[in-house]
Amino acid sequence: MATLRCTNHTLLGSPTCLARPRRAVVRAAVAVQAEAEPKDSPLALAQARQTRDELKAAHTELAEDGAIEIIIIKTTGDMILDKPLADIGGKGLFTKEIDDALLQGSIDIAVHSMKDVPTYLPEGMILPCNLPREDVRDAFICLTAKTLGELPAGSVIGSASLRRQSQILYKYPSLKVVNFRGNVQTRLRKLKEGDVHATLLALAGLKRLGMPETATSVLSVDEMLPAVAQGAIGITCRSNDDKMMEYLSSLNHEDTRLAVACEREFLSVLDGNCRTPIAAYAYRDKDGNCSFRGLLASPDGSIVYETSRSGTYSLDDMVAIGQDAGHELKSKAGPGFFDGLQ
Repeated sequence: MATLRCTNHTLLGSPTCLARPRRAVVRAAVAVQAEAEPKDSPLALAQARQTRDELKAAHTELAEDGAIEIIIIKTTGDMILDKPLADIGGKGLFTKEIDDALLQGSIDIAVHSMKDVPTYLPEGMILPCNLPREDVRDAFICLTAKTLGELPAGSVIGSASLRRQSQILYKYPSLKVVNFRGNVQTRLRKLKEGDVHATLLALAGLKRLGMPETATSVLSVDEMLPAVAQGAIGITCRSNDDKMMEYLSSLNHEDTRLAVACEREFLSVLDGNCRTPIAAYAYRDKDGNCSFRGLLASPDGSIVYETSRSGTYSLDDMVAIGQDAGHELKSKAGPGFFDGLQ
């Protein structure tokens, strides 16, 4: 986990900072590479540096030497890589240690990949900022084929995402998908070593790492509907920390915030967890309105429910769109569908 430490006491306006500098955390999708010798995740550090640079550009006091320091926090989700997330506690394992540090006051802000953030926030925490969203699409990476459709029957695809697994198996039932966790570099290494024939990664992460050319091809949202909030970075702080809320609000990208809110409402209604393949995408269309698509599936891809909505690009309307779409698919699936995923 990469973090930022604020050390300028005039910035924080508190004499206690002279004795105990406060810290600001920057959180990315993968905090550390959990190997025999844990290393900083390059993607975590890339997103940490992006946030640091934007804070410095927006606030002169944060541009002073030593005002922000990047440090490391490890999370359980990053260190246990040999089991599916659903078996070890779900997405919350990517945020728990960070949330605890924030609420205890040892750090001031936490930056997360929004697709890793549960639909609820702990009491005492607020999320006042989403940075501009990156490309939401998934990248197909393979040494022997250019697209999923070109892979021969029986080919093994590595992916820890049930969302990706279910959509792959729905369209290409002759393929096999296996659990495949680790940071970007770890997955690419395993691919080259022949552990799998292909893998899928978020294009946003590859772009933030300066590695977009790694993608063999890019899947359209029609081929692979993205994860809820994929490509979006969110930054949290304590709800009673007005100064940090002021800093973060100045970086907020409203179009991204509204799209993320819409998708997370959809996920919340479905009570999605790591055993439930769910995908959603809300965006501003060419007419300036909100277009939304949502998907709910069985892990083996044998059952897929889809829906779409449109409305004004406003918070109330987009929250309603997400909720309504979620209730529709929940009704279509029926209670037995979710019981079978426990």
